[in-house]
Amino acid sequence: MSAVYDKVSGILVDKFGVEADDITPDATFDDLDLDSLDLAEFALAAEEELGVRISDEEAEELTTLDDTVKLLESKGAKA
Repeated sequence: MSAVYDKVSGILVDKFGVEADDITPDATFDDLDLDSLDLAEFALAAEEELGVRISDEEAEELTTLDDTVKLLESKGAKA
């Protein structure tokens, strides 16, 4: 996996209490029991950790961790 994927995984484990074993590229935020408020908090944490901005529209389009990582990488996330 990429360094961005590792950072995203770390955010989910450290800030949202997601079990590391539950984190896979195909996992959805629903699979990880994150609601819309959690998703908004995740976007803020990712922006802070990775140095990129995720718009509300972009956040609404994210479904899987793989989608999220690809978006962050396309924006030049610093891992």
